[in-house]
Amino acid sequence: MRDRRRAGRAALAYAVALVSVAPLLWLLLSAFRPADELYDLGWPRELTLSNVAYVLTEVPFLRYLANSAFVSVTVTVIALFLHSMAAYALARLSFRGRGFAFASVVATLLISLPVILVPLFVVVRGLGMVDSYAGLIVPGVFNAFGIFLLRQFYLGVPPELEEAAHLDGCGHWRVYWHVILPLSRPMLAALAVLFFLANWNSFLWPLAVAQDESLRVVQVGIASLQGQYASKQQYVIAAAMLAAVPTVVVFLLGQRWLVASLKTTGLK
Repeated sequence: MRDRRRAGRAALAYAVALVSVAPLLWLLLSAFRPADELYDLGWPRELTLSNVAYVLTEVPFLRYLANSAFVSVTVTVIALFLHSMAAYALARLSFRGRGFAFASVVATLLISLPVILVPLFVVVRGLGMVDSYAGLIVPGVFNAFGIFLLRQFYLGVPPELEEAAHLDGCGHWRVYWHVILPLSRPMLAALAVLFFLANWNSFLWPLAVAQDESLRVVQVGIASLQGQYASKQQYVIAAAMLAAVPTVVVFLLGQRWLVASLKTTGLK
């Protein structure tokens, strides 16, 4: 009976995995299909690199990829540094208004981007950051989710570690840099994956703040291709496949840290 249950669970897991992977396989095959076989459901009679080659040579898609990579990496690095400091202060330091500050940070999770899109654009325009990398990067740095998750993790760090560091003459900065950060590597790595994927797939804010084509990110670039090549969807599919490759690679490289962070959050 137990073996049957295990076999049933395994079969269900394989079925769910197949359903999840099937769209990616279809996207991969469609990117290399000839135009006359694009909508065929069967295995293609031949594969071609012309769709991918056209997107990489005739469209400034490499520029879009470079912009997305630069913005995503920059936002991720700056956000992890600032979020970890803010979370450490909210979790381990005692100061007046700490609870109110944390509640204010968490309350921002209830506000979605479309609600603040117009006032955020007005602020960015007033600072002169429209059509610039700063306009793409700075608003993406502030994310309450990272502060909340890191604060909850820091609350579980044994205070004896900090007390021992203070006895050795370390101040708050050295405790943060030499004790807290090394302990939070799995959580920081997991957040790095999540932040990178979120910024790589960002569409609404880059569309609003950057009208210059040289600043166009990959998701906005794919949307522009849909209008430009409405009758040649093979190029749009090839572009979507190229845009999906970095996300898959980052997720595969960071899945170990994601699992480690989930295990760590369950420890007391």
